Parts: sequence; C-alpha cells; structure tokens
Amino acid sequence: MYKEVLRSIENIEIWPVISLAIFFTFFVLLLWKVFSTSKEKIEYVENIPLHDEGIHESQNRSKQ
Repeated sequence: MYKEVLRSIENIEIWPVISLAIFFTFFVLLLWKVFSTSKEKIEYVENIPLHDEGIHESQNRSKQ
C-alpha cells in the first residue's frame, strides 16, 4: 500500500538525494568548525565550569 502511494508522488526520487546532501553539508561544516577552533578557545570552554564556581563564590563574599 505504501509503495503505491509513494510511487504516485511526482519527483519523489529527489528527496533522498536532498537529505543526503543536507546531512553531508552539515557534517562537513561541523568538522570544519571543530578543526578550525583555536586551542585557546577550547581551553577556555573546558574551564568554564571551574570559573563559574569561583565567580559565584566571590559575588557571595562581596554581598556579605
């Protein structure tokens, strides 16, 4: 039944190609972003949880 419905749709064969192209483009852009990010930025993001804790403690101390 589903095969007959899908066969009746015009130009349906292009949709798998479009979805593959979108996936491939997204994957390539993601890889480019990962490999082009500087090490300083990665180290900064790694340490955000550690820095946030210190910021909140210093703000609490200044309020008291």
